[in-house]
Amino acid sequence: MSAHRAPAASKRPPGRRGTPHEVRIIGGQWRRTKLPVADRPGLRPTPDRVRETLFNWLGQDLTGWRCVDAFAGSGALGFEAASRGAADVWLIEQDARLVAALAALKEKLHADAVRVQRGDGVGALARCAAASLDLVFLDPPFEAHDLLISALRAAARAVRSGGWIYLEAPQPIVAGVLAANGLDLHRRLKAGAVHAHVLTPIADRTA
Repeated sequence: MSAHRAPAASKRPPGRRGTPHEVRIIGGQWRRTKLPVADRPGLRPTPDRVRETLFNWLGQDLTGWRCVDAFAGSGALGFEAASRGAADVWLIEQDARLVAALAALKEKLHADAVRVQRGDGVGALARCAAASLDLVFLDPPFEAHDLLISALRAAARAVRSGGWIYLEAPQPIVAGVLAANGLDLHRRLKAGAVHAHVLTPIADRTA
């Protein structure tokens, strides 16, 4: 997740014992590759076991997918998608040091499908063509509820029919918020203080 946070003392979710020094890519061409995690205030990468569950839900092969990680942080989610064959993975991050680390990792892995940009994740999603993305990762600051809603709205517009949004939040997202943005809950899990959701456009709901 992005390190763009409120003051450091309030950034880490309750119950999390600290940020790991590294995470690993779970599957695909870079399987078992370790990704360094910078010691930056508020940075809390999605744990390996949560990403493993997520990609079990989404499918192991993302060949040809277009993806945006709007709050990239360590890049774990985006590089995981690229490792599994995604054709275009856009990593957006506001922290300059993390952007530099993401760019260095892209070069190290020769990850031609990955684009790294410093900037505002919500604004980047807003610039995407409507219904143009297969997968959007959203892990915004837990303290910024308004930002979460703005990011969700922008992602809902940008994701295609049949596409997916992965959202991390400090509590379950209520059905009314999802419905207001044309989304439905596909899967959800809780890991410590983190609630992880896989969302899809309402029209794509299957029995």
